[in-house]
Amino acid sequence: MRLIVHGQQAFGQAVLERLLSQNENVVAVYCAPDKGSRPDPLKQAAEQAGIAVLQPTTYKTHEVAEQMRVLEADLCLMAYVTLIVPSEVLNVPRLGSIQFHPSLLPDHKGPSSINWPIIQGKTKTGLSIFWPDDGLDTGPILLQESVDIGPDDTLGSLYFNQLFPLGVDAMLKALEMVKSGSAPRIAQDQNAGSYEGWCGKSDAEIDWSKPVDEVYNLIRGTNPQPGAWTTLNGQTVQIYDCEKRNSNSDSVSGQVTDCLDSGFSVAASSGEILVKRVRFGSEKMTAVQFAGSSELKQGDSFGT
Repeated sequence: MRLIVHGQQAFGQAVLERLLSQNENVVAVYCAPDKGSRPDPLKQAAEQAGIAVLQPTTYKTHEVAEQMRVLEADLCLMAYVTLIVPSEVLNVPRLGSIQFHPSLLPDHKGPSSINWPIIQGKTKTGLSIFWPDDGLDTGPILLQESVDIGPDDTLGSLYFNQLFPLGVDAMLKALEMVKSGSAPRIAQDQNAGSYEGWCGKSDAEIDWSKPVDEVYNLIRGTNPQPGAWTTLNGQTVQIYDCEKRNSNSDSVSGQVTDCLDSGFSVAASSGEILVKRVRFGSEKMTAVQFAGSSELKQGDSFGT
């Protein structure tokens, strides 16, 4: 079977390498346009394997469709694609295209589908391999796999420890189902589920007056991107690694309740957050280093 791999970054690279390790016939790789000086790992892997690499800035042209048609591909595997790909291009391969999405569709359609379940305090999520259409993550489902969200999982741990490796396996499993003719097309209920946009800086601001569970979920759901943040004396501090602690303290929300060898604690409603790692300016550092350099002390207030 003649395959196209369309994706980017480490996930796209891992899918390509697995395909090649199984002697699959990958005839071309599509990936995102170059940005900055760091080459895309998928592009590097393709070039090292002698596979043609194409990097359109948009897929909304007849020229891209015609260029793909020349490849005479049977299937396109979309492994972490952020550009919109219209059906004119999706349907060029003989059997169409299949796409990885890191949520249990129709829940959490959209580009930040790993962040939001954690932020919302959910205990389960998963991944979907689906047949994309002209909607945003609305196409029929081929297969799904669920995973637990641990109480201390972060965006990073959930993705790299669970969804990444499981997603690579699922892409290969889906390919085998397509080859055997057993790949289903289960229509999504268009009235069910949810859509959320990018989780950006405005979504990641900490409101210390909220219940400690909500504050903790926001911090871990944005760790490492985009990074939950607060202010101290008008300067932005991003908070990453932390612990949630229940407390009966009557401290004012946002107030530093203690400075310890392991970090510093900040009051929220019905509890405290023990902060362990932060970014201040352009540097990431331990909370202890930040407390020392900023002369942070008990009674100081974040959110000011």
